[in-house]
Amino acid sequence: MLRNWTLAIHGGAGVISKQIASEIRDEYLQGLRDALQCGTVILQNQGTSLDAVEAVVRCLEDNPLFNAGKGAVFTSQGTHELDASIMDGRQLACGAVAAVSNVRNPVSVARRVMERTPHILLVGPGAEAFAVEQGFEPVPLEYYHTKRRYEQLQQARKDAAIVLDHTGLSKVEGACAVCGVRACGCGCGCGPVGAGLWVRACGC
Repeated sequence: MLRNWTLAIHGGAGVISKQIASEIRDEYLQGLRDALQCGTVILQNQGTSLDAVEAVVRCLEDNPLFNAGKGAVFTSQGTHELDASIMDGRQLACGAVAAVSNVRNPVSVARRVMERTPHILLVGPGAEAFAVEQGFEPVPLEYYHTKRRYEQLQQARKDAAIVLDHTGLSKVEGACAVCGVRACGCGCGCGPVGAGLWVRACGC
């Protein structure tokens, strides 16, 4: 049981424009509070840090405001490709999926990769097939479609530009689903393995 813990999250790289409407800013802040609450409930009820991290990232993935899951940006081809990873600091074990297009909560599939396979990373169709084998029901491609992200794609195509979450074309910045718990038995959920994902248990 974790007696003393700290749960930290962020809504992605980049910054929110100072010109953003206050009601939109409030929506982002509430989305982060909701995600924190998902993990807090688990930790307060003696759940594990790994369970808390997964729950927080799932909450971000289900929120269309953030660039993770439901709110993911479009590729240049007008499709979606999602990545997620998770790590157990006690075992220094990690798992990840990349370029999946029909998984609602990639972080949960990443955890299965970590816990039920000898692999670290599964990609594309292989990762999607593994998700189905593990009982995750595929979602239709339209699931990821949001009006704001689609408008962002159309603007990028019009301007023949590459759009990052923190560029002017975005207006309202997106997010990478990232969360960490510092306690005896750290957990972390993030983007692809190798992109700065590293946690260790107490004593690090």
